[in-house]
Amino acid sequence: MLKLSAVAVAVVLLSNPALAQAEQAATKAAAAQPLAAKLDALFKSQYQAGEPGATVIVVKDGKTLLRRAYGAADIDAKVPLTPGTVLRLGSITKQFTAVAILMLADAGKLAINDPITRFFPDYPTQGKVITVEHLLTHTSGIASYTGKPDYGVNMAKDFTVAQMIDGFKNDPLEFEPGTRFAYNNSGYFLLGAIIEKVSGMTYASFLEQRIFTPLGMKDTAFEGFERSQAPRAVGYSAREKGFGPTEALSMTQPYAAGSLVSTVDDLARWDAAIASGKLLKPASWKRAFTPYTLSPGKSTGYGYGWGVGTLQGAPVVDHGGGINGFRTFALRLPEQKVFVAVLSNADSGNANPEVLAKKAAALAIGKPFSEHKAIALHAKTLEAYAGVYQTDNEDKRSFTVRDGQLVMQRGSGRQVPLKAFSQSGFFIPNSLAQFEFEPGASGKAAFVTMTQEERVTRSARIADAPALQPGGATAQ
Repeated sequence: MLKLSAVAVAVVLLSNPALAQAEQAATKAAAAQPLAAKLDALFKSQYQAGEPGATVIVVKDGKTLLRRAYGAADIDAKVPLTPGTVLRLGSITKQFTAVAILMLADAGKLAINDPITRFFPDYPTQGKVITVEHLLTHTSGIASYTGKPDYGVNMAKDFTVAQMIDGFKNDPLEFEPGTRFAYNNSGYFLLGAIIEKVSGMTYASFLEQRIFTPLGMKDTAFEGFERSQAPRAVGYSAREKGFGPTEALSMTQPYAAGSLVSTVDDLARWDAAIASGKLLKPASWKRAFTPYTLSPGKSTGYGYGWGVGTLQGAPVVDHGGGINGFRTFALRLPEQKVFVAVLSNADSGNANPEVLAKKAAALAIGKPFSEHKAIALHAKTLEAYAGVYQTDNEDKRSFTVRDGQLVMQRGSGRQVPLKAFSQSGFFIPNSLAQFEFEPGASGKAAFVTMTQEERVTRSARIADAPALQPGGATAQ
């Protein structure tokens, strides 16, 4: 076979532009293939064929790097998930609600600083001014109905929009509007009612006619008002052994806070529409992705229906969802033109879509997160790290040793086992959180630094570790 020198190859390519373009395309394809394989391996390792799984899409510069499904859509029927399977979105719904509000604002039908009493004259605001923006940014102080003690008991019942609002409107405000951020489903429920009052259409119809149909999102709908015959995934919850079908939920309750179903393909269409500035004026898109500032001057890290922050140094907007039977996460890196969506049909018991989506995005921009390998540490080393550490005036973390490993507990929350990756470093499996302990003069650790993505918190040791009670609880 005749072999050409590098110079000869260059001459051939220069004299034949079409061949040169083909060569460049082949080179790019070869470079992209390892990335696609890495992305596939990331998800394949987390979902088993006979268990609930996830549908995934990763897009960069308008080109799909990965579009796959892992696991089962229906365990009993042994039906696998496909990329075109429809799943519940949960709170990713909120960004669609926020855009609908902004569309009405752009049309002059309402203003973001309107008090909610413009739309609900008899709403008991307890002498405070609560605005549409407070609802959008989770800063209203209104109690979230999903946090009420009887929510789980009644979640399968159908209610009208008015009945749902009556169920929380008389609850005391939790704080002065605009002074705190507290994630709040009641606020987004009220936004859905505002959309209906201002537009004269149902929430489901407004989104269908003004957003989904114009953007070609044929598989996206308010659950119960679907327009396509795309296959649906069964939703699961973790049981003592394996997974079982999730508890029933009337979609009249999540409503504008979490009622939508969709596919990863439709979410990619949604992202493309955002990137091209469709639906809203440029100023409105900018406002949606600008974090709200509380009255003391502190940023909430949340805009209108999206979290706003950074991922491996790159600006990111994102949102997750958790609803009966499903966990979801979608993010966009606007500067790198990267979009990732992970939709899972289990609300517990398997991989975290948020962690996987962020790891996939980091891979797509060439800045992967560190992957740690667990090592075993001597019991005396672990004991040196046990203790209570003060993060701020309200937040404390306790570290105890149980069954030969370090266990972390934040406040009175659940206990989380940690794995060591060095003599002083630990990580939480299937998360992006890690801890580094600093030795003190006494031989016990004096500080612990928690790093989660780009948030770094250093905490001082203030007390010995609390004793473990039977069943693994700590004595308070």
